[in-house]
Amino acid sequence: MPYGEVLSALADPTRRNILEALCAGPMTVGELAATQPVSRPAVSQHLKALGAANLVSVEPRGNRRLYSIRRDGLQELRWYLERFWSDVLSAYGAEIARRAKPEKESP
Repeated sequence: MPYGEVLSALADPTRRNILEALCAGPMTVGELAATQPVSRPAVSQHLKALGAANLVSVEPRGNRRLYSIRRDGLQELRWYLERFWSDVLSAYGAEIARRAKPEKESP
């Protein structure tokens, strides 16, 4: 159940904020910490959790580590959610079809 790990990681608002900050592009821990209301060590811990859920990747660059979003990390969650979306669309289509049928007139 890989999507469960993603849901757990994204349950924390700070982790969601960090992931959203990374949408602007790769960043270091220091750059991310400047955008968050938590300490640099806390950002590192959140990045560790996001990495464990395969939502971020890290690339060493000299004495810095650059974090970026792993777009494929969201794929399992997307498949999980799309399953519900398909059910909703099917139910919607059935309701439209039901309403489009002309009602039989009573004698």
